[in-house]
Amino acid sequence: MDTKFLAGTLLFRDMTEEEISRALTMLRGRFKRFEKDEIIMMAGTTTEEMGVVLEGSVSIESNDLWGNRTILTHVSQGQFFAETYAILGNESLLVDVTASRDCHILFLRIGGIQNPASITDTWKIKLITNLLDILSHKTLLLSGRSFHTSPKTIRGKVMAYLNSLSLQHNSDEFDIPFDRQQLADYLNLERSALSKELGRMQRDGIITTRRSHFIVHTSDEI
Repeated sequence: MDTKFLAGTLLFRDMTEEEISRALTMLRGRFKRFEKDEIIMMAGTTTEEMGVVLEGSVSIESNDLWGNRTILTHVSQGQFFAETYAILGNESLLVDVTASRDCHILFLRIGGIQNPASITDTWKIKLITNLLDILSHKTLLLSGRSFHTSPKTIRGKVMAYLNSLSLQHNSDEFDIPFDRQQLADYLNLERSALSKELGRMQRDGIITTRRSHFIVHTSDEI
């Protein structure tokens, strides 16, 4: 594994290549590939491993007993999943982790890493600091989703989501990480209803979109 790529991720921030190699050994790092739509972690199970997306992307999903799917968040290359469950170790997952594209995942066994008696190596101190940052960002992401799904109309939900991405990219033109079905699942909408509303928004001059690419037009431009 190229440690230079890992050094560019938030989890391994400020670590030397030697520290990263040491962390991979001590955390029993293992690599595995998954095909699109394959389940990586299943709700109801427990884990001591967190995942790092090296290639591709995954979705964090809530799938209920009646077949309803809600996408909670999207995890792209260089990002992470299941770190909270891995730290706790004995908590059952309430979500499924599914490959939204063919992907390559690094798994790290971090259960018990927060034990103060074992915090001696420099790589471990840096890792725990970085994990705290990751968990803080995840909290912001989850609270952001509540803003996207709280509007009562389809257009309101779409505009809230696109406004957030525009702010994140500091641009009115960007790509979203979802296809149409995934976006519908994320916003708790029917795909057909979402597609119709996107068409109306284009005709009204609010957006220009093709597949996952969006341009948002401001009130001055409409």
